[in-house]
Amino acid sequence: MVKEKEFPVEYTGMNVLIMGLGLHGGGLESARYLASHGAKLTVTDLRDEKILTPSIEKLKAAGISARYVLGHHNIEDFENADMIIKNPGVPPDSPYLRAASDQRSADRGSAHIETDISLFLAASPARLIAVTGSKGKSSTSSAIHWVLDQARKRCLLPGKAYLGGNITVSPLTFLDTLTADDDVVLELSSWQLGDLKGRLHPGSAGANPIALLKPRAAVLTAIMPDHLDRYGTMEAYVADKRVIYQGQDKTDATIAADDRWGQSFLAETPGRPMVYGEKPLPEGTAGGWVESPGGRGLAQLAAKLPAQPASGEIIELVPAKLLVPGSHQKKNLLAAGLALLDLGLPADFIRESLGSFPGIEHRLEFFHESRGIRFYNDTAATIPEAAAAAVEAFDQPVILVSGGTDKNLDFSCLVKAAANAKAVILLAGTGSEKLRRLLDQAAIPYRGPWDSVDGAVHSALETAAAGDVVVLSPGCASFGMFLNEFDRGHKWKDAVLRLA
Repeated sequence: MVKEKEFPVEYTGMNVLIMGLGLHGGGLESARYLASHGAKLTVTDLRDEKILTPSIEKLKAAGISARYVLGHHNIEDFENADMIIKNPGVPPDSPYLRAASDQRSADRGSAHIETDISLFLAASPARLIAVTGSKGKSSTSSAIHWVLDQARKRCLLPGKAYLGGNITVSPLTFLDTLTADDDVVLELSSWQLGDLKGRLHPGSAGANPIALLKPRAAVLTAIMPDHLDRYGTMEAYVADKRVIYQGQDKTDATIAADDRWGQSFLAETPGRPMVYGEKPLPEGTAGGWVESPGGRGLAQLAAKLPAQPASGEIIELVPAKLLVPGSHQKKNLLAAGLALLDLGLPADFIRESLGSFPGIEHRLEFFHESRGIRFYNDTAATIPEAAAAAVEAFDQPVILVSGGTDKNLDFSCLVKAAANAKAVILLAGTGSEKLRRLLDQAAIPYRGPWDSVDGAVHSALETAAAGDVVVLSPGCASFGMFLNEFDRGHKWKDAVLRLA
């Protein structure tokens, strides 16, 4: 479907169709970037103008003119485009993309079908660190960026550090400013990776082609069931995750967990494998482990790297005390630390910097305390395993606010964790109905489901006492009551700040 040829330096006069303007920045920044490089834009989205107003207003404020087709798609727009910028949420077998490819192949050659990520990778001169996983990828990406940024402040590295991708910052926002001295950390979803499968860099040719995605370090966080409503099977879902390292070679490193999926990644990667987990590693194995219970993150190298300890020496990479709670967070930071160690940063500096990492919005984010009750926003916990981990992250009694839209996932782990919560409060949704049946079977009481955030907050305040933790950790998608998971998190925080 994708035609491989070098992208033009300028897009002057090209008819570019943005398929999926969205609210997270990918479509918006694709439009902004391509318009600044001379393209003529048509923007099409199945959502209507009312929902997309924030993105449309941002384009207008930037002086970007475009033709808008909202609430539906016109097949003629796809057939007449020179380039189509696809939102990652659009499935690759979309009939519009297929029809456009078939029509143009017959008439005058295939249109480019691209994403903001593919445009970025084709033009970026910077060193790349890529992160994926089911949960923990945003925290891991942000921690790597935090340390790389701190390294620049200490003059340990030249250039600048940038963070983008699935974390809602399109890398096109900073593409034109990049140099070869810079580092870019990209968080990549399975959908974004699937769009890069088999893609070659447009600047490579001949007998030794280079993959479009070739990260210097590829980090894979915990793999759990997710998006099975789209993929159908775990194998299909994980196949897209594997794309992150398939373009690497022995000059690159792949960091993955010591579990079933991680072991398969490390066995097949063309990069140098580094493993992380909870058990000490055999001598000669590169990677690290977290001391149990609640201890430090340790690392050992299989070979001597520049500015690093000797092979086999065990070093402390993650301190026992962190600013964000949870054993899963410690493993995320250990994975980040291993990548940074392989990039050449000193272990002592990595440990110090990870110890000061403040965490990120929407991931076990502490944002308010009232009457001795601490409130957290963990809206990015969109699968049951992540919500279960939130309950287990605290030593204090937890009031869990959970539920939402089902993604065809197994809630048994969340029900098991809910048995240890002081109270369970449900938001309305198809996932909550499924969860209610399981909670009833386990004789675990709950409140709700509430069809408003205010109702859930009032219910939590009736239950909580000084010393308790109230955490929104849905374990479900956000569709229905909210525009997206971030809208859910913002509305939760607004309600708590008004009512608590």
